[in-house]
Parts: sequence; C-alpha cells; structure tokens
Amino acid sequence: MGADSGRTRGTEGKISQWLRRRPKQQQADADAWARLGMLLAVAEAGMPISPAAHPLGFRCSCERVGCPTPARHPVSFAWQTQSTTDAAQIERWAEGQPLANFITATGMIHDVLDVPLSAGVKSLARLTERGIDVGPVARSGDDRMLFFTATRGTPEDEDEWWPCELDSHPETMDEHPGLRWHCRGSYVLLPPARLPGDLDVRWERGPEHPLPDPLTLLEALTDACAAYVDSDEATGLDPAAVAWPLGR
Repeated sequence: MGADSGRTRGTEGKISQWLRRRPKQQQADADAWARLGMLLAVAEAGMPISPAAHPLGFRCSCERVGCPTPARHPVSFAWQTQSTTDAAQIERWAEGQPLANFITATGMIHDVLDVPLSAGVKSLARLTERGIDVGPVARSGDDRMLFFTATRGTPEDEDEWWPCELDSHPETMDEHPGLRWHCRGSYVLLPPARLPGDLDVRWERGPEHPLPDPLTLLEALTDACAAYVDSDEATGLDPAAVAWPLGR
C-alpha cells in the first residue's frame, strides 16, 4: 500500500508539473502565431522582409563586439536580395528562427519616415485631427516613431535622387532636423521586435492601412522635428546620431 501510494503521489506530482507548464507553452504558441500573423500581414501589404538579429540580454545575437545597432540589423549581408513577400519562406524563417527580429527593405514598395518619438506622437495627433490619411505607424523603442509611406520610386532624372547614405549622414540637419527618410538601400525593424533592455518595436497603426504619399506627411513631420531639435529634450543632441545607421 505504501509503495502504491508513493507511486500515485509521484504520478500526481508529475501531472501537476505538466499542468503548470502547459499554460506557458500555450502562451508561447499563441505568441508565435501572433508574430507570424503580423509578419504575413506586412508581406500581404507588399513590403518585403528578411530576418534580423535579436537581443541576448543587453548584447546582440550577432556577437559582434560593440555592435552599433544591437538587434536592429539584418542577419545576412545579402538582405536586399534576400527580402521577400513569399509566405512560405517567411513561415520557414519564423519557425526556424523563433527568436529572430525581422527587417523590411525600403525603397521598392514603401519608404519610412523615421522621427523622434515625441515629434511623431505630436505629428500623428495633428495629422489625425486634420483628417489626413496616415498609413502604418510603428513605435520603435523609447525614442523613435516610424511612418510607413508609399515609395518615391526612382526618378527619371537620377540627379533628382538622393541615396540613403546622404540622408543618414547629412552635412546639415537644417532642412529636415531629426528626420530620416528610409528609401532605396535602407531598411527598418518590423513589429513585433525585441530590443535590448526590455524595449520593443510595436504597431501603433497596423499594415492593413494603405500607404500614403510621403509628401502628405512631410510638412507636419518636419515642423515637429524642428520643434524637437529646438526643445530642451534635444539639448546636446548629436546631429550625426539622429540618423539610424545602416550598421551592416
């Protein structure tokens, strides 16, 4: 009787442990499905994506010493050609790399106007009050807001085009202070994404919203960024650090 009773208690103990673990597994499965659903929604909107690094504590999964953009850069140097909207490939990436963040390559279907968070919040409220159609908007960490727009495309006159490198490291911030225009040759991190220090990237307005013409947003964003640069919040701001470096 004593042995049987001991075995019974041991079995019940294992079942109890399994039951305690089960909700966590169910939550993990739900999170994985939600993550995949958001990635596929971006692809369905025509925006190509590819895997990116993810945080390991306060470090980057790329294990590069002093990584300048931890958990914010693509895994592959061939990210521009690797980026895709193919659902099957995205599912394979998501299942095979459950911790990976994802980036979307800009300048093909969409551009992204990347502004300081406080400027973005004010601009979003102002644009909404004016009845201007705003497309997808994401909050990146605790310092940036991303406005997704239709791409400018490639002008017939190539002299009219400015590459992202010039926009990333401008000689002057006077014209568009605090703002970076991600276009051809650039990328941004997609929601849902994790950043070091328990920060994240998440949608404020999802990819189901149509991409607007960037010029309809530019005036409000530029004014808000100019006010940001002149504010106490930006005191001591390094203009070279305002832009998000390509990193790799």
